Amino acid sequence: MALEITDATFEETVLKSDKPVLVDFWAAWCGPCRMVGPIIEEISHDYQGRAVIGKVDVDANQEFAAKYGVRNIPTVLIFQNGEVVGRQVGVAPKKTYAEAIDALL
Repeated sequence: MALEITDATFEETVLKSDKPVLVDFWAAWCGPCRMVGPIIEEISHDYQGRAVIGKVDVDANQEFAAKYGVRNIPTVLIFQNGEVVGRQVGVAPKKTYAEAIDALL
C-alpha cells in the first residue's frame, strides 16, 4: 500500500530516501485523482522494497505541494536523492509511472 506522506514526514520519507520516490499529490474531492489512486496502489505493490511510493493529501498538507509548485492535481513527482527528476500532471497510464521509476533503478 502507498505510504501516506504528510508535511511532517515528507523530508524524512522523500528527501532523505536512498531509493527513488514517487509521490502522488491528490485530494479526496478530485475525480481524476480517484482514477490515478488505484494505479498508484498497484505500483506500490510492484515496486515494494525497490522504490518508495507515497501519497500527499494536498488539503491537509500544503507545505510541500506549494514548495514544488503543485497547482493542478493529480500531480505525480518522482524524486531521486532529494531532487525532483520527473513530473506528471493529470491522469496517465500505469506504464508512464512505471517507466519513470524503472529509469532510476
